[in-house]
Amino acid sequence: MPAGAGEPAVGTLTRPAPSPSQAQDRRRWPWRTLVAVVGGLVLVLAFPGYDLVGLAVLGPAALAYAVHGQPVRSGVWLGLVFGLAFFVPLLSWTGIYVGPLPWLALAVWEALHLALLGAATALTSRLRFWPVWTAMLWVADEAIRGRFVLDGFPWGRLGFSQTEGPLLALAAYGGVPLVTFAVALVGALIAAAALALQRAWRASDDVEVRGPALRTGALLVVAVLAVPLVGMLAWLPLAGGSLTTGGPTSTVAVIQGDVPRAGLDFNAQRRAVLDNHVQRTLELADAVAAGEEPQPDAVLWPENSSDIDPYVNEDAAAQIRRAARAVGAPILVGAVVKGPGRFISNTAIVWDPQDGPGDTYVKRHPVPLGEYVPARSFFRFFSEDVDRVTDQFAGSEVGVLDVGGVRVGNLICFEVVYDGLVQDVVDGGAGMIVVQTNNATFGYTDESAQQLAMSRLRAVEFGRTVAVAATSGISAIVAPDGSVVRSSELFEPAVFVEEIAQRSSTTVAQQLGSAPEWVLTGLGAAAVATAVVLRRRNAR
Repeated sequence: MPAGAGEPAVGTLTRPAPSPSQAQDRRRWPWRTLVAVVGGLVLVLAFPGYDLVGLAVLGPAALAYAVHGQPVRSGVWLGLVFGLAFFVPLLSWTGIYVGPLPWLALAVWEALHLALLGAATALTSRLRFWPVWTAMLWVADEAIRGRFVLDGFPWGRLGFSQTEGPLLALAAYGGVPLVTFAVALVGALIAAAALALQRAWRASDDVEVRGPALRTGALLVVAVLAVPLVGMLAWLPLAGGSLTTGGPTSTVAVIQGDVPRAGLDFNAQRRAVLDNHVQRTLELADAVAAGEEPQPDAVLWPENSSDIDPYVNEDAAAQIRRAARAVGAPILVGAVVKGPGRFISNTAIVWDPQDGPGDTYVKRHPVPLGEYVPARSFFRFFSEDVDRVTDQFAGSEVGVLDVGGVRVGNLICFEVVYDGLVQDVVDGGAGMIVVQTNNATFGYTDESAQQLAMSRLRAVEFGRTVAVAATSGISAIVAPDGSVVRSSELFEPAVFVEEIAQRSSTTVAQQLGSAPEWVLTGLGAAAVATAVVLRRRNAR
C-alpha cells in the first residue's frame, strides 16, 4: 500500500520537530555567545593594564548567565568563546617578539579549560544553590589549569585581579583560591539575581510567579552585597600592615640596572647588563658614604643581572666583588650558571663582600618552551625559535637564603604564580619574600604589571613584605597589606632602600596551605557528580 499523504515511506527516518523551547534556545544562541564574549573582554579590564578591579565579578556573571539551563555542549561552546575573549588579549605579551603562533596557541590552550568550566557550570545550573557550585567550579578549573600538562600555567586566575578592594583581604585566610571563589560567587549571584528579575518581568501578569521571583531577586542582591562585606570585616585584623611592623627590621636595597634594549636579544650585551647593575650599586655606595642613604644590610639584584657565569669568568666575578665591597653588604645576584651537563642553571647567588659567592638557589620551575623545550623536534615544526632556548636545569632546594642576616624567601620570575612554591619559602622561615625577575623580553607590555599583581596577593596571603627586583622593571616594594610602597618605571634605572621588618607570624592561609583549594574543588566535583546522577535518573 503506498504511503498516504503526510505519511513517511516505509524504511525512511524522520526527525522529530524541535520543541518550542528548543527552537527558542537556538534563536538565543547568538545572544548567549555575545554575552560570553563580552564577559571575557570585560574580565580583561579587571587586570593590570586597566586596573578596573571591580569589573572582575562581571566575567563569571556573564558566563553563568549565558550557560544557565543550557545543554553541556552549549556550555562547552560558551565557555570556549568566553575563554578566548579573555585569554587572547590578556596573554598578548607572549607574542610580542616571537609572533602570533605561540601566543594564540597558549591562549587557545588556556581557553579550553574554560570550555570545560562552561560545560560543568551548565550541568550544575539546575541544582539548588547553583551560584555556590559555580564559584567552586571556578576554583576547581584554576586548580587543574595550574597543575596539569607541563605543570600548568595559572596565569589570569580571578584572584589575581583583586589587587585592591574588599576581597583582597580574603587572601590571608584562604590564599588566591578563596579570593577566586569570592569573585566567582559574587558574579554567579549577580547572574542569579538577573535571572530572577527577568522571570519577574516576564510574569508581570502572573502574581503567583512574579512575587516569589522578586523576593528571590531581592535576597540575591543582598547576598551580592554580603560577600564584599565579609571581605571588609576580614580586613580589620590585617590593618596597619606596614613595612616596619611585625618584627626586627633590616635595611634592604633593590637595584634595577636596566638593559641596553628590550626584546629577545636583551642580553646580547651581557656585560652591559652586568655593568649597569654594578654602576647603580656603586652610585648607592656613594650615596651611603655621603649620608644620603642608610647603610643596607642586603642588596638585591634581579634575575639575569649577570648572564656571564661568575664562577668561570673572573672578570664578571671581579665586578660583582667590586660592587659588594663598595656598598659594604652582600648582594643577591641573579646569574646564569653553566651546568650541570648540557644544562644551564638560573641561579641566585649570595655574594659576600669578603668571602665571595656563598649560598645559592636554583630556579625550581623553569618555564616550558621559554626556559626549556620538551619534545624539541616536535615544537621546532611550528617555530625555529625553540632552538634559541638552552634547556635550564630545575633545582630541587627551597629558596630560603640568608643575605646579610636577612632571611629571604627567593622566587625567580614566574615562580610567584605557583602557590606551592611561595608556600614553601614561607614555611621554610622567610622573613620577607624576594622575586627576582627579568621582563625585558616582554617589552612595554602589561606582563610586568600582571606579575606585580601576583606579588601583591602574596604579600597579603602570607603577611610578608615582597621585594620585586626586575632587570628592566617593574621593580617594587610591596607592604604586607598589598600596597605598593615603591615602584619603578619600565626600562629606567632605579634604586630603592627601605627598612623592612623580618616577620615570623603565620596567616590562616599559610596554616591551611592548599586545603581550601582542595575542599572547594572537591565540593565542586561533587556537585558535578550529583548533577550527572540526577540527569540520568530523570532520563530514565
